[in-house]
Amino acid sequence: MRIIGLAGWSGSGKTTLLTRVIPRLVARGLKVSTLKHAHHAFDIDQPGKDSHSHRAAGATEVLIGSANRWALMHELRGDAEPTLRVLLHKLSPVDLVLVEGYKREGHPKLEVYRAAVGKPLLHPDDPAIVAIAADTSLPEARIPVVDLDDIERVADLLVRHAAPLDAVLAKVRPA
Repeated sequence: MRIIGLAGWSGSGKTTLLTRVIPRLVARGLKVSTLKHAHHAFDIDQPGKDSHSHRAAGATEVLIGSANRWALMHELRGDAEPTLRVLLHKLSPVDLVLVEGYKREGHPKLEVYRAAVGKPLLHPDDPAIVAIAADTSLPEARIPVVDLDDIERVADLLVRHAAPLDAVLAKVRPA
């Protein structure tokens, strides 16, 4: 399993880029998974559904299965937020894991940069950023820069710079 992240400020287009590049990677024959960090509370369940009632009643984990998919929801119930390391271990083996967020971790990352966001580049302060996908030219960049809309080149960079799981685990915070 190889890992690479997409890092950038809120509004830079990380999710949009992922939804455009994943089909290209899959078309290349790769099995791809994503791991997304949320800075806010989120819920994939809905009040009134049985699974929501199970969690509301105090279940720590609720696993839902069907002929099409399964989902495991785990309530932390006051425990610490799991680290990237812990979450990577929970994924089933695939060829490539794309991590959205976790921009302060040491795994290799592609920076997504959009000038209109008005924030500075991350790469000068993060040696784990291996390239930038941007909507503007960045002559000051010390690493490769590709056009944000050149999805084939973005896919090439992601595949080329993804690191094996063991190498990533050596660079991210311990559990």
